[in-house]
Amino acid sequence: MRTVTAAASAVTAVLAAGAAGVAAGRMASDAALRAAPGRPLPTEPRLTVHAMAEGRLALTRALASLRPGTYGLAGDGSHAVVGPVLEAAAPSADTIVRRLERVTHGTLDPGDQVWLTPNLYVGNPGAALGLDHADIDVPGELGALPAWFVPGARDTWVIAVHGLGTTREHSMNVMGFLHELRFSVLALAYRGDLGAPRPPDGLNHLGETEWRDLDAAIRYAVRYGARRVVLYGWSTGAAMALRAAARSTLRDHVSGLVLDSPVLNWEATLRALAAARGAPDFLLPLAVRAAQGRAGLRADRPAETADPARLSVPTLLIHGPDDVVAPWEYSRRLAAGRGDRVALHTVRNAPHGAMWNADPKEYEETVRRFLTPLM
Repeated sequence: MRTVTAAASAVTAVLAAGAAGVAAGRMASDAALRAAPGRPLPTEPRLTVHAMAEGRLALTRALASLRPGTYGLAGDGSHAVVGPVLEAAAPSADTIVRRLERVTHGTLDPGDQVWLTPNLYVGNPGAALGLDHADIDVPGELGALPAWFVPGARDTWVIAVHGLGTTREHSMNVMGFLHELRFSVLALAYRGDLGAPRPPDGLNHLGETEWRDLDAAIRYAVRYGARRVVLYGWSTGAAMALRAAARSTLRDHVSGLVLDSPVLNWEATLRALAAARGAPDFLLPLAVRAAQGRAGLRADRPAETADPARLSVPTLLIHGPDDVVAPWEYSRRLAAGRGDRVALHTVRNAPHGAMWNADPKEYEETVRRFLTPLM
Protein backbone atom coordinates (compact mmCIF):
# COMPACT_ATOMS: atom_id res chain seq x y z
CA MET A 1 0.00 0.00 0.00
CA ARG A 2 2.86 2.36 0.85
CA THR A 3 4.35 1.68 -2.62
CA VAL A 4 1.04 2.40 -4.35
CA THR A 5 0.55 5.59 -2.34
CA ALA A 6 4.04 6.83 -3.17
CA ALA A 7 3.51 6.14 -6.86
CA ALA A 8 0.19 7.96 -6.81
CA SER A 9 1.78 10.93 -5.06
CA ALA A 10 4.56 11.04 -7.66
CA VAL A 11 2.02 11.00 -10.51
CA THR A 12 0.02 13.74 -8.83
CA ALA A 13 3.15 15.85 -8.41
CA VAL A 14 4.07 15.40 -12.08
CA LEU A 15 0.57 16.32 -13.19
CA ALA A 16 0.55 19.35 -10.91
CA ALA A 17 3.93 20.46 -12.22
CA GLY A 18 2.69 19.99 -15.78
CA ALA A 19 -0.45 22.01 -15.09
CA ALA A 20 1.61 24.73 -13.46
CA GLY A 21 3.92 24.78 -16.47
CA VAL A 22 0.98 25.14 -18.85
CA ALA A 23 -0.47 27.97 -16.77
CA ALA A 24 2.90 29.71 -16.61
CA GLY A 25 3.28 29.33 -20.39
CA ARG A 26 -0.12 30.92 -20.92
CA MET A 27 0.81 33.85 -18.71
CA ALA A 28 4.10 34.31 -20.53
CA SER A 29 2.36 34.24 -23.92
CA ASP A 30 0.06 37.06 -22.76
CA ALA A 31 2.93 39.51 -23.31
CA ALA A 32 2.25 39.27 -27.06
CA LEU A 33 -1.25 37.85 -27.35
CA ARG A 34 -2.78 40.44 -25.02
CA ALA A 35 -0.57 43.42 -25.89
CA ALA A 36 -2.89 46.42 -25.47
CA PRO A 37 -2.94 49.03 -28.26
CA GLY A 38 -1.47 52.32 -27.10
CA ARG A 39 0.24 50.85 -24.05
CA PRO A 40 4.01 50.42 -23.79
CA LEU A 41 5.50 47.06 -24.67
CA PRO A 42 7.39 45.35 -21.84
CA THR A 43 10.63 46.13 -23.68
CA GLU A 44 10.04 49.86 -23.13
CA PRO A 45 11.30 51.01 -19.70
CA ARG A 46 9.52 53.49 -17.48
CA LEU A 47 11.43 56.72 -16.97
CA THR A 48 11.07 59.29 -14.21
CA VAL A 49 10.60 63.00 -14.82
CA HIS A 50 13.17 64.83 -12.67
CA ALA A 51 12.69 68.46 -13.68
CA MET A 52 11.15 70.62 -16.36
CA ALA A 53 12.09 74.10 -17.55
CA GLU A 54 11.38 76.19 -20.62
CA GLY A 55 12.12 73.94 -23.58
CA ARG A 56 13.90 71.31 -21.46
CA LEU A 57 12.98 68.11 -19.67
CA ALA A 58 15.23 66.09 -17.33
CA LEU A 59 14.67 62.32 -17.35
CA THR A 60 16.28 59.26 -15.80
CA ARG A 61 19.54 58.41 -17.58
CA ALA A 62 19.04 55.12 -19.46
CA LEU A 63 19.75 53.68 -22.86
CA ALA A 64 16.19 54.48 -23.85
CA SER A 65 16.30 58.14 -22.77
CA LEU A 66 19.60 58.60 -24.67
CA ARG A 67 18.17 57.53 -28.03
CA PRO A 68 18.75 60.03 -30.84
CA GLY A 69 15.81 61.61 -32.57
CA THR A 70 12.33 62.85 -31.74
CA TYR A 71 9.79 60.89 -29.70
CA GLY A 72 6.47 61.12 -28.02
CA LEU A 73 6.62 60.95 -24.25
CA ALA A 74 3.55 59.31 -22.75
CA GLY A 75 2.39 59.01 -19.18
CA ASP A 76 -0.85 58.12 -17.47
CA GLY A 77 -2.96 61.04 -18.66
CA SER A 78 -0.21 63.05 -20.38
CA HIS A 79 1.59 63.28 -23.69
CA ALA A 80 4.50 65.42 -24.81
CA VAL A 81 7.07 65.53 -27.61
CA VAL A 82 10.79 65.53 -26.86
CA GLY A 83 13.64 66.21 -29.25
CA PRO A 84 17.35 65.41 -29.10
CA VAL A 85 19.45 65.02 -25.97
CA LEU A 86 21.05 68.28 -24.84
CA GLU A 87 24.46 66.91 -23.91
CA ALA A 88 25.72 69.91 -21.95
CA ALA A 89 22.58 70.36 -19.87
CA ALA A 90 22.53 67.25 -17.65
CA PRO A 91 22.07 68.30 -14.00
CA SER A 92 23.54 65.08 -12.60
CA ALA A 93 25.19 61.79 -13.56
CA ASP A 94 21.86 59.97 -13.17
CA THR A 95 19.81 62.19 -15.48
CA ILE A 96 19.77 63.44 -19.04
CA VAL A 97 18.05 66.48 -20.55
CA ARG A 98 16.12 66.40 -23.79
CA ARG A 99 14.65 69.31 -25.67
CA LEU A 100 10.96 69.65 -24.83
CA GLU A 101 9.12 70.44 -28.03
CA ARG A 102 5.61 70.66 -26.63
CA VAL A 103 3.18 69.23 -24.10
CA THR A 104 0.23 67.93 -26.07
CA HIS A 105 -2.09 67.31 -23.15
CA GLY A 106 -1.93 66.83 -19.40
CA THR A 107 1.01 67.96 -17.29
CA LEU A 108 4.50 66.69 -16.53
CA ASP A 109 5.63 66.96 -12.93
CA PRO A 110 8.73 65.72 -11.08
CA GLY A 111 8.26 62.10 -10.08
CA ASP A 112 5.92 61.25 -12.96
CA GLN A 113 6.51 57.90 -14.62
CA VAL A 114 6.65 58.15 -18.42
CA TRP A 115 7.86 56.15 -21.42
CA LEU A 116 9.04 56.99 -24.92
CA THR A 117 6.64 56.22 -27.73
CA PRO A 118 6.93 56.50 -31.52
CA ASN A 119 3.63 58.44 -31.59
CA LEU A 120 4.28 62.16 -31.94
CA TYR A 121 0.64 63.04 -32.49
CA VAL A 122 -2.59 62.35 -30.66
CA GLY A 123 -6.17 62.99 -31.68
CA ASN A 124 -7.05 62.92 -35.36
CA PRO A 125 -5.50 64.25 -38.57
CA GLY A 126 -7.56 67.43 -38.44
CA ALA A 127 -6.74 68.42 -34.87
CA ALA A 128 -3.14 67.19 -34.90
CA LEU A 129 -2.02 68.03 -38.45
CA GLY A 130 -4.60 70.41 -39.84
CA LEU A 131 -5.50 67.94 -42.61
CA ASP A 132 -8.97 67.62 -44.06
CA HIS A 133 -10.13 64.11 -43.35
CA ALA A 134 -13.21 61.94 -43.02
CA ASP A 135 -14.03 59.50 -40.23
CA ILE A 136 -15.26 56.41 -42.04
CA ASP A 137 -16.25 52.83 -41.26
CA VAL A 138 -14.73 50.04 -43.34
CA PRO A 139 -16.99 46.95 -43.45
CA GLY A 140 -15.02 44.04 -41.99
CA GLU A 141 -15.82 40.41 -41.33
CA LEU A 142 -16.37 41.09 -37.62
CA GLY A 143 -18.09 44.46 -38.05
CA ALA A 144 -17.33 48.08 -38.82
CA LEU A 145 -13.65 49.12 -38.65
CA PRO A 146 -13.04 52.82 -37.85
CA ALA A 147 -10.62 54.56 -40.19
CA TRP A 148 -9.40 58.00 -41.16
CA PHE A 149 -9.42 58.95 -44.82
CA VAL A 150 -7.25 61.83 -45.98
CA PRO A 151 -8.04 62.56 -49.64
CA GLY A 152 -5.31 63.11 -52.21
CA ALA A 153 -5.12 63.84 -55.93
CA ARG A 154 -3.66 60.47 -56.96
CA ASP A 155 -5.57 57.29 -57.66
CA THR A 156 -2.92 55.37 -55.70
CA TRP A 157 -3.93 55.08 -52.06
CA VAL A 158 -1.68 54.34 -49.11
CA ILE A 159 -3.34 52.08 -46.54
CA ALA A 160 -1.58 52.41 -43.18
CA VAL A 161 -1.75 49.80 -40.41
CA HIS A 162 -0.12 50.13 -37.00
CA GLY A 163 1.46 47.37 -34.94
CA LEU A 164 2.17 46.26 -31.38
CA GLY A 165 1.90 48.87 -28.65
CA THR A 166 0.51 51.64 -30.87
CA THR A 167 -2.76 52.79 -32.45
CA ARG A 168 -3.67 54.29 -35.81
CA GLU A 169 -2.33 57.59 -34.42
CA HIS A 170 1.12 56.18 -35.24
CA SER A 171 0.43 56.69 -38.95
CA MET A 172 0.15 60.46 -38.41
CA ASN A 173 3.97 60.58 -38.15
CA VAL A 174 4.10 60.15 -41.94
CA MET A 175 0.60 61.27 -42.91
CA GLY A 176 1.56 64.87 -43.61
CA PHE A 177 4.50 63.71 -45.71
CA LEU A 178 2.30 61.32 -47.72
CA HIS A 179 -0.28 64.08 -48.18
CA GLU A 180 2.41 66.34 -49.64
CA LEU A 181 3.09 63.58 -52.18
CA ARG A 182 -0.63 63.79 -53.05
CA PHE A 183 -1.51 60.25 -52.00
CA SER A 184 -4.88 59.44 -50.52
CA VAL A 185 -4.27 57.89 -47.11
CA LEU A 186 -6.49 55.40 -45.30
CA ALA A 187 -5.41 54.78 -41.69
CA LEU A 188 -7.14 51.72 -40.28
CA ALA A 189 -8.15 50.59 -36.81
CA TYR A 190 -8.54 46.81 -36.83
CA ARG A 191 -9.92 44.10 -34.57
CA GLY A 192 -8.96 44.65 -30.95
CA ASP A 193 -8.44 48.42 -31.36
CA LEU A 194 -10.55 51.01 -29.56
CA GLY A 195 -13.85 51.30 -31.39
CA ALA A 196 -13.21 48.23 -33.56
CA PRO A 197 -14.75 44.77 -33.07
CA ARG A 198 -13.23 42.56 -30.40
CA PRO A 199 -11.61 39.34 -31.63
CA PRO A 200 -13.78 36.32 -30.74
CA ASP A 201 -11.07 34.93 -28.43
CA GLY A 202 -9.90 38.35 -27.20
CA LEU A 203 -6.36 37.66 -28.43
CA ASN A 204 -3.88 39.34 -30.74
CA HIS A 205 -2.93 36.87 -33.50
CA LEU A 206 0.16 38.83 -34.62
CA GLY A 207 -1.28 39.40 -38.08
CA GLU A 208 -2.48 35.86 -38.78
CA THR A 209 -6.19 36.78 -38.61
CA GLU A 210 -5.93 40.59 -38.51
CA TRP A 211 -4.78 40.69 -42.15
CA ARG A 212 -8.39 40.08 -43.18
CA ASP A 213 -9.26 43.54 -41.83
CA LEU A 214 -6.57 44.99 -44.08
CA ASP A 215 -8.08 43.00 -46.94
CA ALA A 216 -11.39 44.71 -46.15
CA ALA A 217 -9.63 48.09 -46.36
CA ILE A 218 -8.24 47.18 -49.80
CA ARG A 219 -11.77 46.32 -50.97
CA TYR A 220 -13.01 49.65 -49.61
CA ALA A 221 -10.24 51.57 -51.37
CA VAL A 222 -10.87 49.88 -54.73
CA ARG A 223 -14.61 50.37 -54.40
CA TYR A 224 -14.13 54.12 -53.89
CA GLY A 225 -11.71 54.85 -56.69
CA ALA A 226 -8.25 53.48 -55.90
CA ARG A 227 -6.62 51.92 -58.94
CA ARG A 228 -3.59 50.86 -56.93
CA VAL A 229 -2.79 50.61 -53.22
CA VAL A 230 0.46 50.71 -51.29
CA LEU A 231 0.31 48.82 -48.00
CA TYR A 232 2.28 50.61 -45.27
CA GLY A 233 2.65 48.62 -42.08
CA TRP A 234 4.55 48.81 -38.83
CA SER A 235 5.39 45.76 -36.70
CA THR A 236 2.50 43.28 -36.87
CA GLY A 237 0.86 45.69 -39.31
CA ALA A 238 3.76 44.86 -41.64
CA ALA A 239 3.02 41.15 -41.17
CA MET A 240 -0.60 41.90 -42.07
CA ALA A 241 0.56 43.70 -45.23
CA LEU A 242 2.68 40.74 -46.33
CA ARG A 243 -0.21 38.33 -45.84
CA ALA A 244 -2.69 40.59 -47.63
CA ALA A 245 -0.32 41.03 -50.58
CA ALA A 246 -0.06 37.23 -50.87
CA ARG A 247 -3.61 36.14 -50.03
CA SER A 248 -6.06 38.92 -50.92
CA THR A 249 -8.36 38.34 -53.87
CA LEU A 250 -7.56 41.96 -54.81
CA ARG A 251 -3.79 41.53 -54.54
CA ASP A 252 -3.38 42.59 -58.17
CA HIS A 253 -4.21 46.13 -56.99
CA VAL A 254 -1.30 46.11 -54.51
CA SER A 255 1.57 47.97 -56.17
CA GLY A 256 4.04 48.10 -53.29
CA LEU A 257 4.79 47.46 -49.61
CA VAL A 258 6.48 49.67 -47.03
CA LEU A 259 7.32 47.56 -43.98
CA ASP A 260 8.66 49.27 -40.86
CA SER A 261 10.05 47.01 -38.10
CA PRO A 262 8.25 44.00 -39.60
CA VAL A 263 7.38 41.01 -37.42
CA LEU A 264 8.58 38.27 -39.75
CA ASN A 265 8.87 35.52 -37.13
CA TRP A 266 6.12 35.51 -34.52
CA GLU A 267 7.97 33.01 -32.31
CA ALA A 268 11.00 35.30 -31.96
CA THR A 269 8.73 38.26 -31.15
CA LEU A 270 6.72 36.32 -28.60
CA ARG A 271 9.89 35.08 -26.89
CA ALA A 272 11.29 38.61 -26.75
CA LEU A 273 8.14 40.08 -25.20
CA ALA A 274 7.74 37.23 -22.72
CA ALA A 275 11.38 37.54 -21.63
CA ALA A 276 11.02 41.31 -21.25
CA ARG A 277 8.05 40.74 -18.97
CA GLY A 278 10.25 38.57 -16.75
CA ALA A 279 9.55 35.04 -17.96
CA PRO A 280 12.60 32.81 -17.31
CA ASP A 281 14.27 31.10 -20.25
CA PHE A 282 12.84 27.68 -19.44
CA LEU A 283 9.29 29.06 -19.83
CA LEU A 284 9.81 30.53 -23.30
CA PRO A 285 9.21 27.25 -25.20
CA LEU A 286 6.03 26.79 -23.14
CA ALA A 287 4.95 30.33 -24.07
CA VAL A 288 5.41 29.50 -27.76
CA ARG A 289 3.39 26.29 -27.44
CA ALA A 290 0.71 28.12 -25.47
CA ALA A 291 0.44 30.73 -28.23
CA GLN A 292 0.14 27.99 -30.83
CA GLY A 293 -2.71 26.41 -28.93
CA ARG A 294 -4.52 29.56 -27.85
CA ALA A 295 -4.30 31.63 -31.03
CA GLY A 296 -4.00 28.91 -33.66
CA LEU A 297 -0.56 30.10 -34.72
CA ARG A 298 1.42 27.55 -36.69
CA ALA A 299 5.11 26.88 -36.53
CA ASP A 300 5.41 27.03 -40.33
CA ARG A 301 3.84 30.47 -40.59
CA PRO A 302 7.03 32.49 -39.98
CA ALA A 303 8.70 30.90 -43.00
CA GLU A 304 5.61 31.52 -45.12
CA THR A 305 5.35 35.16 -44.09
CA ALA A 306 8.99 35.91 -44.87
CA ASP A 307 9.33 33.67 -47.92
CA PRO A 308 11.07 35.71 -50.63
CA ALA A 309 9.36 33.66 -53.32
CA ARG A 310 5.94 34.96 -52.23
CA LEU A 311 6.85 38.63 -52.83
CA SER A 312 5.49 39.84 -56.15
CA VAL A 313 5.59 43.64 -55.67
CA PRO A 314 8.33 46.18 -54.86
CA THR A 315 8.98 46.16 -51.12
CA LEU A 316 10.82 48.58 -48.86
CA LEU A 317 12.00 47.24 -45.51
CA ILE A 318 12.94 49.84 -42.89
CA HIS A 319 14.52 48.16 -39.92
CA GLY A 320 17.58 48.13 -37.67
CA PRO A 321 19.74 45.99 -35.40
CA ASP A 322 18.54 47.67 -32.18
CA ASP A 323 15.01 46.28 -32.51
CA VAL A 324 14.73 43.69 -29.73
CA VAL A 325 11.08 42.85 -30.50
CA ALA A 326 11.30 41.90 -34.18
CA PRO A 327 14.84 40.72 -34.96
CA TRP A 328 16.52 42.60 -37.80
CA GLU A 329 18.14 39.40 -39.05
CA TYR A 330 14.87 38.25 -40.64
CA SER A 331 14.62 41.50 -42.62
CA ARG A 332 18.20 41.03 -43.80
CA ARG A 333 17.41 37.50 -44.97
CA LEU A 334 14.28 38.62 -46.80
CA ALA A 335 16.17 41.41 -48.58
CA ALA A 336 19.05 39.12 -49.48
CA GLY A 337 16.65 36.55 -50.92
CA ARG A 338 14.93 38.98 -53.28
CA GLY A 339 17.35 41.72 -54.29
CA ASP A 340 15.24 42.33 -57.39
CA ARG A 341 12.14 43.19 -55.35
CA VAL A 342 13.22 44.13 -51.84
CA ALA A 343 15.23 47.11 -50.61
CA LEU A 344 16.43 47.27 -46.99
CA HIS A 345 17.05 50.65 -45.36
CA THR A 346 18.92 50.15 -42.10
CA VAL A 347 18.27 52.46 -39.15
CA ARG A 348 20.48 52.22 -36.09
CA ASN A 349 19.77 53.33 -32.51
CA ALA A 350 16.01 52.97 -32.93
CA PRO A 351 13.66 50.63 -31.03
CA HIS A 352 10.79 48.61 -32.43
CA GLY A 353 8.37 50.65 -34.55
CA ALA A 354 10.41 53.86 -34.24
CA MET A 355 12.57 53.90 -37.36
CA TRP A 356 11.09 57.26 -38.39
CA ASN A 357 11.81 58.83 -35.02
CA ALA A 358 15.57 58.35 -35.22
CA ASP A 359 15.92 60.59 -38.30
CA PRO A 360 12.62 61.73 -39.87
CA LYS A 361 14.20 63.53 -42.82
CA GLU A 362 16.31 60.58 -43.94
CA TYR A 363 13.40 58.21 -43.40
CA GLU A 364 11.01 60.29 -45.48
CA GLU A 365 13.53 60.76 -48.27
CA THR A 366 14.01 56.98 -48.41
CA VAL A 367 10.26 56.41 -48.60
CA ARG A 368 9.85 59.20 -51.18
CA ARG A 369 12.43 57.60 -53.49
CA PHE A 370 10.71 54.23 -53.14
CA LEU A 371 7.20 55.58 -53.76
CA THR A 372 8.03 57.84 -56.73
CA PRO A 373 7.89 55.02 -59.35
CA LEU A 374 4.62 53.78 -57.79
CA MET A 375 2.75 57.05 -58.05
